[in-house]
Amino acid sequence: MNDSATGDAGGTTGDPVRAADDAGQAKDAASQVTHAVGRATGAVDEVTDAVDDVTDAVDTATGAVDDVTGAVGQSAVGAGDGTRAVRAGLPEPVKHEPTLPGPVFAAHFHLPGDPTGPYTYGRDENPTWTLLERAVGELEAPGQDGAETLVFASGMAAISAVLFSQLRTGDVCVLPDDGYQALPLVRAQLEAYGIEVRTAPTGGDAQLDVLDGARLLWIETPSNPGLDVCDIRRLAEAAHARGALVAVDNTLATPLGQRPLELGADFAVASGTKQLTGHGDVLLGYVVGRNAGTMAAVRRWRKIVGAIPGPMEAWLAHRSIATLQMRVDRQSATALTVAEALRERPEVTGLRYPGLPDDPSHEIAARQMRRFGCVVSFTLPTRERADRFLDALRLVDDATSFGGVRSTAERRGRWGGDAVPEGFIRLSVGAEDPEDLVADVLGALEASGA
Repeated sequence: MNDSATGDAGGTTGDPVRAADDAGQAKDAASQVTHAVGRATGAVDEVTDAVDDVTDAVDTATGAVDDVTGAVGQSAVGAGDGTRAVRAGLPEPVKHEPTLPGPVFAAHFHLPGDPTGPYTYGRDENPTWTLLERAVGELEAPGQDGAETLVFASGMAAISAVLFSQLRTGDVCVLPDDGYQALPLVRAQLEAYGIEVRTAPTGGDAQLDVLDGARLLWIETPSNPGLDVCDIRRLAEAAHARGALVAVDNTLATPLGQRPLELGADFAVASGTKQLTGHGDVLLGYVVGRNAGTMAAVRRWRKIVGAIPGPMEAWLAHRSIATLQMRVDRQSATALTVAEALRERPEVTGLRYPGLPDDPSHEIAARQMRRFGCVVSFTLPTRERADRFLDALRLVDDATSFGGVRSTAERRGRWGGDAVPEGFIRLSVGAEDPEDLVADVLGALEASGA
């Protein structure tokens, strides 16, 4: 009994020993697991490091691609006018996306939380405008990173935005007295706001004589419809020396004819309705400026008055810019041909085209213009003769405006706002074959004299 009890006691005493052994084994196993986990963690770290290395390599490669893309972009900016026009404002290529995205029709955009980002409300910004503004900026101010472009519903909206955002009661503004027909209306409104307006002709840089004390000088060169030219650089230097801003209406020249900002102007303003878009189906305007402060005021004016283009008009304009260089080259060359033919006609007086070597403005135009435009002006003896001439034309439409691919002409005096003779003709040369257009114009001259 005692042995049995002892044995039982011995058995009871042996269990803790085995438990300790088991615990040791478990500890060893746990250590092995810990080491295994450590090795696995190390392996994961190695994989992570490897992934980081790959990521770094990808980033390096991406940077290299960006460098190449940037180099390509820079080469495009520095390339010829045709290359620049074809590619102006296009977004970076994305697989399965169109080269030029379609118009974005949106009055508002998703905007949770605080209003951040470029697109909040349709009166302020639109992605279709953004691409068009980039395109115009690349044409008007290539390589000028600080330049900003804003598009408007029409050329007059752009003109008004500059004038009324920069001028205050008591300021002095200088306008050409032979400029666009709506400028007298602008003058009347400026004067109603207590702004003094002085005027002088475009030719002979006559605006120099009335610059003292001016806040803003408005230049239109070549002038519409008389085609006088002034020296932008000379006028800009003189205006800046007197503390005045300078805006240049670049409608008739287009950015491929001259770049006012490169010649010293603070603003380049234009009606995109004309040759920039060139198909007679879009009303559009734009302002390009070099100073962030003055352009902020122009942007604020656009917001206040809501003078914004529709997305479809903006998209059509951007699409049309791709052919600008081809159209401008063809129309400028044909305009010179037509002007040379008109020079031989005895009934034609007052012929003006800046590309003619004997034109009064040719010397200045040749210094600052790279192309001389599509408009030719001249005068026929009487109003009746001019009307018969227009009626006899077959390839030229009797219509206002200019710059379209189809030639147009009009007796400009019919509007009553231009200081021109009754027989004054403004002829906008289109993209027709030069020999056909010359034959039509000369034939109409013959018919009108019968």
